[in-house]
Amino acid sequence: MAIVFDQPSLWQRVGPMLRGFDLLLLLGVLLLAGAGLVAMYSSGYDHGTRFADHGRNMLIAVGIMLVVAQVPPQRLMSMAVPLYGLGVALLVAVALFGITKKGAQRWLNVGVVIQPSELLKIATPLMLAWWFHRREGQTRAQDFAVAFVILALPVGLIMKQPDLGTALLVMASGLAVIFFAGLPWKLVLPPVLVAVAGIILLVWNQDALCADGVDWTVLHEYQRQRVCTLLDPTRDPLGKGFHTLQGMIAIGSGGWEGKGFMQGTQTHLEFIPERTTDFIFAAFSEEFGFRGNLVLMGCFVFLVLRALMIAAVGPTLFARLLGAALATIFFTYAFVNMGMVSGILPVVGVPLPFISYGGTAMVTLGLALGMLLSISRAKRLIQS
Repeated sequence: MAIVFDQPSLWQRVGPMLRGFDLLLLLGVLLLAGAGLVAMYSSGYDHGTRFADHGRNMLIAVGIMLVVAQVPPQRLMSMAVPLYGLGVALLVAVALFGITKKGAQRWLNVGVVIQPSELLKIATPLMLAWWFHRREGQTRAQDFAVAFVILALPVGLIMKQPDLGTALLVMASGLAVIFFAGLPWKLVLPPVLVAVAGIILLVWNQDALCADGVDWTVLHEYQRQRVCTLLDPTRDPLGKGFHTLQGMIAIGSGGWEGKGFMQGTQTHLEFIPERTTDFIFAAFSEEFGFRGNLVLMGCFVFLVLRALMIAAVGPTLFARLLGAALATIFFTYAFVNMGMVSGILPVVGVPLPFISYGGTAMVTLGLALGMLLSISRAKRLIQS
């Protein structure tokens, strides 16, 4: 007598993978991904296969997100030390024999060319969350000192490349973990006050500090020029200030309603540099106006708040700290990109999440989303 086994349907095989996913988080990501595809189609229609490649990168990120979401937070915690150690070792290798392009030594050839600093955007907060989890309930001042060393090591190596944008993202995510781990306010306020005082002095004495031949010592010359361009982009309107001025013109020309899809003159007459990557927000603003920007920023606010809510109910201290750091990554990406395009922050190489073209950044975003979904699933499965 033959025994017949029913073949499970596709949903029966895939359904368990999707159980417990945070649908609100996925909704926010879906809205941003849709906006990214629309913006990329318009700004990159004459850039060869940019639109198709952007869609492919999104699919790769979705695949990574689904895989990482199946990994429980406990397993993620066990990966913290190896990932951080590998990332720092690769940064040292870059410093010793990395590939130099356009004056920056950021890449390493290991059969394929990779940029190790991207790994540290995730590995550093992962390592710091692991560190504070192990000291839960008995955190002392020296534990925070060790945490700052853990953070300073990759940030310093990335700054040396130099890569100010990536260093800023790594530092922001790491500081978020340290802050939410209970860093006393008396240690937070003094650096903030010093930074504010420094900015005031810089603005007050910008003519003297930005004069030709002045050396700021702690910054590379191109970084000094970026700060000076931020203070007054008209110093060199056809050179160093061109990116900032054209971005501001495009944003302003969009008005309230925008010029319409595929109708952006600054975009399609190629006045906006890097219009599919770092400056795609300017192209989006020109075509969809301030009204479109409000919707886009609302989506980012929703995503960050949802990530913080997931972090707040994480099942362990590690999950809560990691979730807060991942929310900070999304916020920093969006704030820095929009700020630099709008002329309120120096121009650094930070893409707009889900909107800008770039495979490496999309993979990083997929990893971050997968970890957030892992934290959310762990809490939901515990409750059920």
